[in-house]
Amino acid sequence: MAWGQRMSATGYPIRRATTGEFAGMLISAAAVMPFLMVAALTDHSGYAFHATLAMLASFASIFLIGNRCFRPGQVPAPQEINGKPNYNMGPVKFATVASMFWGIAGFTVGLIIALQLAFPALNFDLPWTSFGRLRPLHTSAVIFAFGGNVLIATSFYVVQRTSRARLAGDLAPWFVVLGYNFFIVIAGTGYLLGITQGKEYAEPEWYADLWLTIVWVTYLLVFLMTLAKRKEPHIYVANWFYLAFILTIAVLHLGNNLALPVSVLSPKSYIVWSGVQDAMFQWWYGHNAVGFFLTAGFLAIMYYFVPKRANRPVYSYRLSIIHFWALIFLYIWAGPHHLHYTALPDWAQTLGMTFSIMLWMPSWGGMINGLMTLSGAWDKLRTDPVLRMMVVSLAFYGMSTFEGPLMSIKAVNSLSHYTDWTIGHVHSGALGWVAYISFGAIYCLVPWLWNRRELYSLRLVNWHFWISTLGIVFYISAMWVSGILQGLMWRAYTSLGFLEYSFIETVEAMHPFYVIRALGGALFLIGALIMVFNLWMTVRSGTVDVPQADYDHGLAPQLAPAQ
Repeated sequence: MAWGQRMSATGYPIRRATTGEFAGMLISAAAVMPFLMVAALTDHSGYAFHATLAMLASFASIFLIGNRCFRPGQVPAPQEINGKPNYNMGPVKFATVASMFWGIAGFTVGLIIALQLAFPALNFDLPWTSFGRLRPLHTSAVIFAFGGNVLIATSFYVVQRTSRARLAGDLAPWFVVLGYNFFIVIAGTGYLLGITQGKEYAEPEWYADLWLTIVWVTYLLVFLMTLAKRKEPHIYVANWFYLAFILTIAVLHLGNNLALPVSVLSPKSYIVWSGVQDAMFQWWYGHNAVGFFLTAGFLAIMYYFVPKRANRPVYSYRLSIIHFWALIFLYIWAGPHHLHYTALPDWAQTLGMTFSIMLWMPSWGGMINGLMTLSGAWDKLRTDPVLRMMVVSLAFYGMSTFEGPLMSIKAVNSLSHYTDWTIGHVHSGALGWVAYISFGAIYCLVPWLWNRRELYSLRLVNWHFWISTLGIVFYISAMWVSGILQGLMWRAYTSLGFLEYSFIETVEAMHPFYVIRALGGALFLIGALIMVFNLWMTVRSGTVDVPQADYDHGLAPQLAPAQ
């Protein structure tokens, strides 16, 4: 918009607010009074705390948006500069930094609860330090805070670069990253204060879910509108996976969190589903959170960052098409395998098992495509620890997506269900696949975003890789052994038909494995701290004027022929 003729008190001109800026300030101002009333009238201290945080966030948004209009020279950024896209990397930077902050927080809480399982006295007999409250804090911090910010950062980066277009909207991308992280704060503090609806991976109460819905719809619109104005005729394969992840998570979130609040002055709500229907919805959501949040989204990262780092085209464009549509169709049916030997109808359990087994091949299609992309570049694994980390993540992805279908078979599940084997399986995917591909992407992003030629130290990346890998091996090996031991002890009977072991005996047998698990978690955390130091030193190093031509060449994705 054009500059107005008004002047601020400091003598600088004040420009007219854009429609988005005006709407943002108006909505924020209108929200202040309702939040103040809730904080004053509710009898729940935790809910009052959240209402106060929301009120302060509204004030902050008014100030930040208003400051854009008063700041000298601050005008809405142009879409292009000298005929080249003017990429909006501010939200990408914020989400990248947030991902590492939440990652360290989530890994630290994970180590604490691992130690609590080995040494229960560390619960300290306090409600907010108990395992029951810290466990959902750990899972949400790692999956949704760390993983979610990585996905937002990389998706906003990738869709701009592959579309050669600036992110749609001026304030909307900032609303997505700031609004999503505000949701994380509300959810995380809610767990510590005992505010939860008790659904695994969907613990936040109704008001947090409602806020996330608004943020997520905005995220979807920004992504779609950026694709709609792309300068490249082709939609790169990574964007298919990002779009599948965003769309499906929206549907899952709405379906699983349909709830009726007790009152606008109460954080408590009741899910509209009940009994076996609630269980079915929960694990339709829970498994597909794995399938689309932790698989499709991170496959998008793999399809962009592995080819770039290796400087090779994607091995098979046709394979990417086939395994994309196979994953989309099959994953959504696999949730019932979480409910074997429950009140769920047997046909539904069998259906979930069948589709889980079928998932093996399309999952390995993605792994094979990623690994074969390195054809002709395998020698880089000796000299590039970032690429090595991404390749190992693909190996863990292949292992996890073989183990998952195996554990969905009823005969195997009768041993593994409710045991630590499941915990080992989850963490081989979460640490080996999700965390490692995320670390690799962040190691790539930080020098590009902050205009540095390279990382501060590849040697530190190497230390990070080996320390973390050792931690993962300790962790998942201990859980595999303890899980199988648990299952065998639970099903052991005497000659008279009585249980051979009491429950407490099975718990005592787990102690050495829980200590090893905590050691593995500590090593993984140490590796992440090394990474944070390396990234911090990279950002602090002097800015390098990287020629735009070189920069574009290094980042442009390459496509293999479709045949």
